[in-house]
Amino acid sequence: MSTISIRLNEHDDLLIRKYAELHHMDLSTLIRQAIIEKIEDEFDLELFEKVWKKEQHQSRLTHEELKRELGL
Repeated sequence: MSTISIRLNEHDDLLIRKYAELHHMDLSTLIRQAIIEKIEDEFDLELFEKVWKKEQHQSRLTHEELKRELGL
């Protein structure tokens, strides 16, 4: 297991510590989860943008058109 250290000003340090305390988490868990969530969010956004660009030019049916096509 590795160790990473970060420098924080007093305000940020207090804010992070109070947040961790409020959520009953130790600092390592809080920071690890926050970083992993950030990475996952970026990955999800990139994937969405890739799919969006790919499917943007495909034809779409409105709800009413689909119902007509299905005979509903």
